[in-house]
Amino acid sequence: MPDVLLRTVTGPVRAAAIEGAVLPHEHLRTDMRWAVGIDSDPHRWLDEESTVTAELRELRQSDHELGLVVELTCLGMGRDAAALARIAAGSRVPVIASTGLFAEPFTNVGEQDVDTLTGLLMEEIVSGVDGTGVFPGVIGEVGSWGAEPTPREERCLIAAARAALRTRLPVATHGRNALALLEILLGQGLPGARVAVGYAGGDLGAARKIAEAGAYVSLGSLGLGHEQVARIALGLIEDGHAERLLVSTGVNRVAQVGKYGGPGYAHLFDTLLPRLREAGTGEDVLRLITHTNPIRWLTEGLA
Repeated sequence: MPDVLLRTVTGPVRAAAIEGAVLPHEHLRTDMRWAVGIDSDPHRWLDEESTVTAELRELRQSDHELGLVVELTCLGMGRDAAALARIAAGSRVPVIASTGLFAEPFTNVGEQDVDTLTGLLMEEIVSGVDGTGVFPGVIGEVGSWGAEPTPREERCLIAAARAALRTRLPVATHGRNALALLEILLGQGLPGARVAVGYAGGDLGAARKIAEAGAYVSLGSLGLGHEQVARIALGLIEDGHAERLLVSTGVNRVAQVGKYGGPGYAHLFDTLLPRLREAGTGEDVLRLITHTNPIRWLTEGLA
């Protein structure tokens, strides 16, 4: 694997220097309580900087040896790049920040065309995020809120693909119709190997199609429940698609951190990975899906 530089919130880090596990789809600070056209949700936020810092620090110092977090809170989701930099510095866990335009209820793009939206992403990638000097290292999470992407969401996805092609950054998606989102990105010429498809469905067949397209199936242990996630993960491994699998915890609201009784960022390590071991998954495969695959996804376009 080539030794390239990853853009983290505290500066460039050599990919080869990341030795521990990678959480490729997390939220460390987010606020999605209010949106347009859907019900507000008072629990759809996370602003517990000291708590999150402590959880990441503990994971780094534990046997889990957390080595990197990819933070997918982008435009429209309450992103706070300065807070991410403080969390990374306090926990000593490198954090990659993101750019991108999330689903329509949270992102007021109006009738802006693809060129304008692409320019907005390029400005953040080139000049930094929110005037902080933090440079995004990933585009995402981009996607859709409903069953199908709306025309505005499709324009945001196309803009993400075009910005990725210009900058060689990876892309992460989120949405119910994962295959439709992937199809839009691939239709712009973006290689599947540079896309992590956030998959929250229970259909193993759809997950297989994502992997067969060369993209990564990104599973969150908090999403469907760890048994359902384990079923999808084990099915992909059994089918020979282990190299296309990413796993994360997927914390996205305050009730999920340990301080308020939630499982915290350790949920992946405490629940899903032991379940995969019980099913006979070897340590080499667990290393593949928790370290090698996410690093490959992040660096595929940079080599």
